[in-house]
Amino acid sequence: MDKELKFPTTEVKIPEGLNLITLGAGCFWCIEAVFQRLEGVDKVVSGYAGGFIENPTYNAICTGTTGHAEVIQAYYNPTMISLSDLLEVFWATHDPTTLNRQGADVGPHYRSSIFYHSSEQEILAKNMKTQLDDSKVFDSPLVTEITAFTNFYPAENYHQDYYNQNGAQPYCQFVIKPKVDKLKKFFSQRLK
Repeated sequence: MDKELKFPTTEVKIPEGLNLITLGAGCFWCIEAVFQRLEGVDKVVSGYAGGFIENPTYNAICTGTTGHAEVIQAYYNPTMISLSDLLEVFWATHDPTTLNRQGADVGPHYRSSIFYHSSEQEILAKNMKTQLDDSKVFDSPLVTEITAFTNFYPAENYHQDYYNQNGAQPYCQFVIKPKVDKLKKFFSQRLK
């Protein structure tokens, strides 16, 4: 039996045995490529979350006026990979200290964000963020937004599985590949 989560504007069906987390770490192409490679992650969907207009388009998101963040929804098997492990990879593979930007990608739609689906996710994310700040893992305080999930809209088809389909593109080589390489170097035991 699938679990069903109901929110003001969105219903999400989660296949039995899986959990769901919604994360933003700049361009969704980057975080999608990272999470697709993790053991225990069953499916990754790029899209838009946290905004105030329905059915946004990529062009609308890029204006920075819709309130949405570029995110991924990762469906994962908690018996194979823990939420804590997923969040560790999340924070390690982007810069959670820069407000509304990742490298050259600038705007509120590129913000570091966690849209939690349960009180367990909220508590763990907030505790991990506090621990990272307290232990000074990063040179600056984390600005990752941690808020309740309210909506998600899948991105257009050409955004899905982007790195795997377009790996030779310059953006993929210069921006995404270093994140994937970092994942392979520091989290090799968690790869498929």
